[in-house]
Amino acid sequence: QVQLVESGGGLVQPGGALRLSCTVSGFSWDHYIVGWFRETPGKEREGVSCINGEGSTYYRDSVKGRFTISKGDAETTVYLQMTSLKPEDTAGYYCAVGDITNVQLCYWHYGMDYWGKGTLVTVSS
Repeated sequence: QVQLVESGGGLVQPGGALRLSCTVSGFSWDHYIVGWFRETPGKEREGVSCINGEGSTYYRDSVKGRFTISKGDAETTVYLQMTSLKPEDTAGYYCAVGDITNVQLCYWHYGMDYWGKGTLVTVSS
């Protein structure tokens, strides 16, 4: 079975950095992608960044140049390195797995099948 566990959220000042980690298991990189999504009250859950087995990546325009997604050496952990954080980045961040291959579909959450429980990121002075 697919399992995902997120960690790394917390409180950080604007301009600061955090690294989120998602430990994943129970899927094949040949058929699935892993991504980070975020959700705030009153807003649709939106894709932040995704990565597939080949290393192709997607970044939402609002985080390009600030966030970096990567896989650990064993490909059992997916990281989201967040820098230059802004208050508008405050959200619950969720790791997800979907049986899709085009990372551009991560703009929204609809293609994702399995979800972690989330980790809260708060950017505030």
